[in-house]
Amino acid sequence: MAAPAIPIQINFANHTPIGLDLHDIIWYSDASTGEEVMMGPVTTIVNNDETSTYYIIVNAGAGVSAPTTEDFVYYKKNPIGYVSSLKGYFAEAQFVNTETKYAELFSVGAEVFESSK
Repeated sequence: MAAPAIPIQINFANHTPIGLDLHDIIWYSDASTGEEVMMGPVTTIVNNDETSTYYIIVNAGAGVSAPTTEDFVYYKKNPIGYVSSLKGYFAEAQFVNTETKYAELFSVGAEVFESSK
C-alpha cells in the first residue's frame, strides 16, 4: 500500500505564478544540495488581492519536505491533461487589434477533424 500524500502549503509574496493550473506538478531545486525534488500536483490555488493572500497547496509524496525560502520553486504541466488536441463540438475566436495604427490579419488556420462518429 502506497504512503498517503501530504498537503503542503507554499506561500508567495505577490501572486501565484502566472499560468499555474490545478494538477500542474510542483518541483523545487534544493539550494543546499542542488537536488531537484518533485513534490506533487497542485490541489488548491489561492490568489486574493483584497487580503494579499497568495499560496498553493501541493499534494506532496511521503517523505517530501516543503521548500525553504532559499529553494527555487517551479512547475511543469501535467502531461496527462495535455496529450491530445482540443476536444468539443464548436469553437469561437475573437481577434482584437489593441494598436492605434492599422493592422491586417493575413491568415488564420485550424486543424479540425470529426472524432465523435
